Amino acid sequence: MPEVGQNIVKHKIRYDLEIIADLIKPKSKVLDIGCGEGELLQFLVREKNIDGRGLEISHTQVSKALMRGLSVIKGNAENDLTIYPDRSFNYAILSQTIQATHRPKEILHEMLRIAEFAIVSLPNFAHFKNRLHLLCKGTMPVNRTIPFEWYETPNIHFCSIRDFERMCKESEFQIEKKIFLTARHRLISLFGHEKIANFFAEYGIFLISKKEFSQTLQEKFAFKKPLNLALSGSPRPVYPKQIH
Repeated sequence: MPEVGQNIVKHKIRYDLEIIADLIKPKSKVLDIGCGEGELLQFLVREKNIDGRGLEISHTQVSKALMRGLSVIKGNAENDLTIYPDRSFNYAILSQTIQATHRPKEILHEMLRIAEFAIVSLPNFAHFKNRLHLLCKGTMPVNRTIPFEWYETPNIHFCSIRDFERMCKESEFQIEKKIFLTARHRLISLFGHEKIANFFAEYGIFLISKKEFSQTLQEKFAFKKPLNLALSGSPRPVYPKQIH
């Protein structure tokens, strides 16, 4: 059975990366965080004429990306997203990496500061095969989704699809689109419910935006009477409560 990280025949690009590419509009500005040697960036430049940048922690991978003619710098998502100004990009991508970061919630906040949309893909550790392995053997599973022994895994946060969706809800992020995959197939819409996907999907891909004030809420604050008056008789401005 082909794995999600394996190249497919259609475009010679990883299966999950091709699905991510489908979410990106042509001629967009894109930052690929943890871009590796630039497989996705090169595909997007060639097929969608994007203005692409990459951030990669491995010096070897950065060198390979530069040899492809890509604009990639060495950096760490944990610390180096602060170098980018607000809304520098249309899309910021983090592919199968968020579970290996120390501060996933803060990184997602930074992604949505510097980009209009964040695209995050992650393995689903609550897949039924992992559950069965734990139930029957009582040990951490080792398979294509979790290909490391527990003592050598780079994964810090073992996250499920439901965990990730709840984090987005708590942070008031808007999930614009979600796609669930097995190693070979994209799951049909029947599996779109988080409880069903959390059982059957091996991977999830999310297109996320940051919720803004609605027009109704803005109008409510615009026409709200001041609560207090200054001694001079001038009304004190009433500001809307900030939403984080």
